[in-house]
Amino acid sequence: MNHLHTPDYIVFLIYFIIVAGYGYYIYRRKRSAVTSTKDFFLAEGSLTWWAIGASLIASNISAEHFIGMSGSGFALGLAISTYEWMAAATLIIVAVFFIPVYLKNKIYTMPQFLLERYNAAVSTTMAIFWLLVYVFVNLTSIIYLGALAISAISGIDFGWCVTGLAVFAVFVTLGGMKVIGYTDVVQVFVLILGGLVTTYLALNLVSEHFGYGKDILKGLSIIKKEAPTHFHMIFDSSHPYYKDLPGLSVLIGGMWINNLNYWGCNQYIIQRALGADLKTARSGILFAAFLKLLIPVIAVLPGITAYVLYKNGVFAQEMTNAAGVVKPDQAYPTLMNLLPPGLKGLAFAALTAAVVASLAGKANSISTIFSLDIYKRFFNKEASEKKLVLVGRYTVIIAMVIASIVAPALRSLDQAYQFIQEYVGFISPGVLAIFLLGFVWKRTTSAAALTAALLTIPLSTVLKFLPVWTNGAFPDYPFLDRMTIVFVILVALMILITLLDRKSKLLPRIITIDTSMFRTSPAFVVGSVIIVGILTALYTVFW
Repeated sequence: MNHLHTPDYIVFLIYFIIVAGYGYYIYRRKRSAVTSTKDFFLAEGSLTWWAIGASLIASNISAEHFIGMSGSGFALGLAISTYEWMAAATLIIVAVFFIPVYLKNKIYTMPQFLLERYNAAVSTTMAIFWLLVYVFVNLTSIIYLGALAISAISGIDFGWCVTGLAVFAVFVTLGGMKVIGYTDVVQVFVLILGGLVTTYLALNLVSEHFGYGKDILKGLSIIKKEAPTHFHMIFDSSHPYYKDLPGLSVLIGGMWINNLNYWGCNQYIIQRALGADLKTARSGILFAAFLKLLIPVIAVLPGITAYVLYKNGVFAQEMTNAAGVVKPDQAYPTLMNLLPPGLKGLAFAALTAAVVASLAGKANSISTIFSLDIYKRFFNKEASEKKLVLVGRYTVIIAMVIASIVAPALRSLDQAYQFIQEYVGFISPGVLAIFLLGFVWKRTTSAAALTAALLTIPLSTVLKFLPVWTNGAFPDYPFLDRMTIVFVILVALMILITLLDRKSKLLPRIITIDTSMFRTSPAFVVGSVIIVGILTALYTVFW
């Protein structure tokens, strides 16, 4: 039934008290630092490696994973895990090559990097793009999916769920990055524990349905037998979902552009490590890479399990709408409603933890970019530290209100996870091209970077809609392949524009880079090798 019982409310209340109490303790412990922008936005020097790693995952994992990725697991199968497993490999690259550049040059925001490496036009253009995407795609979809799931599980009205999540997240965010970072440790523990419990009981449910009693290993073997097509990582061109995950492009093409942009050039993510020293930052990122390997177990397997049960006559009503259309994103809420009292409360707390942590992290990044890169630069250049923190807090509230108003408009989506990936991917090629050439080629000019910034959305839009405008005369490329095409075009344009500018030869290296920055510790190398070995085994077994 779609409601919580007394044991569920008790479990959820315990979770809420722990998060709120711990957050308040962290806030009070260094209350005097609340007027420092570096402390409020970055928690400078305060986060340990395990807090950084946990915060990276807690901020990344949200309803879009529990609900959206489970929905894609229902529809596509294990292949959707490539977003998580390829992210683990990407995090290693970010830790080795990206983080040293940011820390060496004392970079606090991504627009600041663009300002120092290029000019104000590039920085401001990208800051505006980031703010629009963060508010209208990321923040909105997180609230929508979280409210959708909580409403389906608890029976509480969707509108009240939106309001409750937004208010909870605002209170966490107003404490600054230190509060977010350390409460994320609790959040990630709850979301992984609750997620594993849901997966465990879902597999037991499959085993029981097929007459084998409660046997998780038997449940796993049954779903592999009943849904063999759901256990392939690489799709060929004849696969019905090839456009979502186009074959080898997930290994050598657009997936790298998607992940390198998300993990290496994204204020929302990279912000967690910008206040630490290099060793701590790298250790935290490596810890996050290990945690990433677990996510498909708690997010994708439940979706595949729901698909097997649906195919065998279970969930027929729950998984379809009034018109009889299958709604994959209902998979996880449907499974959670079958959990016994108490455990359902734990899964509910896990889902809430994921949503609130992501909302808080995203809102903090929005306030960071707006306060430091928009407000201070254009509205009040003499703003004090205390004033900037206050503006940051107001920005959090305004952004959350806007996202809450827009969120209900997403109700028409079937697979929200794919929607998020595709539309964030409109700016990913341009961002990555600007950053990579800014790192490796000191001649790259501001004009070249601004060209890429201005063309990334128009080019992505043309490639998406040209097949429709030409009635199919132009190829309808999968969105990951579109990202690759746009990236290659933009890099070529940037190189051409730079070479045509003869003065570019005389440009000094504004961003400090030396090879000693990229040396890693033996422990980091061992951890990286283990992760790559696990990924190789997974792709070999499930190719």
